[in-house]
Amino acid sequence: MTEKTPDLHAAYALTSPDDNKRLYAEWAGDYDDGFAAREDYQLHIHTARAFVRAGGQGPVLDVGAGTGLCGAVLAGLGVGPIDATDISAEMLDQAMRKDTYRDAIEADLTQGIPVPRHSYSGIVSSGTFTHGHLGPEVLPALLRVARPGAQFAISINAKHYEELGFADAFRQLEQGQIINLSLPEVRIYGDLAAGPNKDDTAYVALFERT
Repeated sequence: MTEKTPDLHAAYALTSPDDNKRLYAEWAGDYDDGFAAREDYQLHIHTARAFVRAGGQGPVLDVGAGTGLCGAVLAGLGVGPIDATDISAEMLDQAMRKDTYRDAIEADLTQGIPVPRHSYSGIVSSGTFTHGHLGPEVLPALLRVARPGAQFAISINAKHYEELGFADAFRQLEQGQIINLSLPEVRIYGDLAAGPNKDDTAYVALFERT
């Protein structure tokens, strides 16, 4: 544990899976009451609601579940069962304390997700593609565990959508792997947020696996 409390700047500076593990190990205990409350974090709410409006249903995999904020919203909207996956064991420990999830799966998305193919009817991700340390190279891992017809709701920082290659990746996936892509834009943080990232927005990529 470092003496300096991890903050939003540190999250945006992540460059590798090891960086991610270190930051979120330190951040896990304070994430909900510290970062999420202080920055008026809203993305998990927008993502969960978009998933439900699109007709999403369980079983759902919450990708990059963190401390379980998105899963809690999904459960409150009547969605389940929900499994959580994250690179941080410490974050998953916090998530499981919410009694929202059926199972917790520690995984580095760049190495795949250790569950059988076609395990889920829904894939939700809020925050995993916000800070720019992961790009579209991990989308095949998500598609592998989704059933045909599975509904996706994946939030992607609008600043990264073009520059990290998401736009090109989705164009390629639309050639037979996904359908009904839409990209509503939402605010990541609410009116109480401050600092250089307070006005950041994200696209919630809604689509179905073929």
